[in-house]
Amino acid sequence: MKNKSDTEIQTWLAAQSAWRLQDGKLALSLKFQDFSMAWGFMNRVALLAEQQQHHPEWLNVYNRVEIALVTHDTNGLTEKDFNLATAINDLLGDSGN
Repeated sequence: MKNKSDTEIQTWLAAQSAWRLQDGKLALSLKFQDFSMAWGFMNRVALLAEQQQHHPEWLNVYNRVEIALVTHDTNGLTEKDFNLATAINDLLGDSGN
């Protein structure tokens, strides 16, 4: 799988409101009403990740969720990362967060 160019990455990020580039990874920080809502969101993302066979790096502390996406096989960002990020965006739109 081919890494995305800097131009492709910057173009995608320019169209996003919450994603950013951090340490060469697509990064997203979210805050939910409580732990249960954060955990429920993570469960839904886990199902998406499993379907796509692409798994995030993430951290959960109470109502906060931090997500980082990178394709470890290529040590960069590939279509897999953008596909999962888009699916997470769609999920966020459905959750009302």
